[in-house]
Amino acid sequence: MAQRKYLQTNSPWEPVVGYSRAVKVGPFITVSGTTALDPSGQLVGEGDVGRQTRQCLEILRGVLGHLGSRMEHVVRTRMYVTNIDHWAEVGRVHGEYFGKIRPTTSMVQVVRLIDPRMLIEIEADAIVTEEL
Repeated sequence: MAQRKYLQTNSPWEPVVGYSRAVKVGPFITVSGTTALDPSGQLVGEGDVGRQTRQCLEILRGVLGHLGSRMEHVVRTRMYVTNIDHWAEVGRVHGEYFGKIRPTTSMVQVVRLIDPRMLIEIEADAIVTEEL
């Protein structure tokens, strides 16, 4: 059986809810919903969905790197937005990171996120292969 590797961060919700930022089992990495928090836990880009999307994706890049992976290993993203009318801005930023990688993706409107100032949350799945 493949060893499970866990990545924890300073999120105030991880210990309360009982989850990890990411889990790696064998070649598979699953990254939990990621919001636009900075290392001190403060929201980045209040009111700016593009900036929040970019922060989420930069966090995702760092998580993958910590687990020995890269953005090129991502095979699926899921984006939860509080206003689907922002799809074009969210999509533009997502495309800056994944335009050549082309993972499968979903963008879904939700009523709200854990902090009402958060406009987007992004999850990702990656498969680390030697092919890249």
